[in-house]
Amino acid sequence: MSDTAKAINRITIKDVRIAYAQGVFEARAGKSEDGKPSKPKYGAAFLFPKVHPCVAEIGAAVIAAAKVKWSDKADEMLKMLKAGDRLPVHSGDAKATSAGYAGNLYLNAGNSIRPLVLDSNKAPLQASDGKPYSGCYVNAIVEIWAQDNAHGKRVNASLLGVQFVRDGERLAGGSVASADDFEPLPGTADGGAGDAASLFN
Repeated sequence: MSDTAKAINRITIKDVRIAYAQGVFEARAGKSEDGKPSKPKYGAAFLFPKVHPCVAEIGAAVIAAAKVKWSDKADEMLKMLKAGDRLPVHSGDAKATSAGYAGNLYLNAGNSIRPLVLDSNKAPLQASDGKPYSGCYVNAIVEIWAQDNAHGKRVNASLLGVQFVRDGERLAGGSVASADDFEPLPGTADGGAGDAASLFN
């Protein structure tokens, strides 16, 4: 692929919600199309309304990638891939039971190399920083590319980087308990351990 094609296909999608955010820090194995375990990858899903500006940007990048790969057969290939749901953007209604998906579109992006993860001030982030978390808003840099090999034909999105933008309502499975969620045990308000220990005897 030429440098020009890479420039066209590398885009920044701005102010979108992230799901499965732990995947930007931890590579996980999935399943390939033949059902066998696939190579572990970093990655996440990005949720956005159907009217979000990134929809047109991603669409243009998909068309550009298809033209690079399939030349004059690009239109025909894109119709086939769309019918088989093998483009990088999918309808969230197909995953309506997952929090945040219904009524939106989503893009899955992965990479065998850990993506760059930054705070809003461009400081590097680690998993222990607690962000990005599933449900917050981020900017994401992705590269759109067309695949045509023994593993099939499709258009994919590689995740290159994620930047935390702002807080959002956490998606299911993306939060932890706080101390306020627990009730004090009888006889332990003063910090004594005697009564609490007796609970196990």
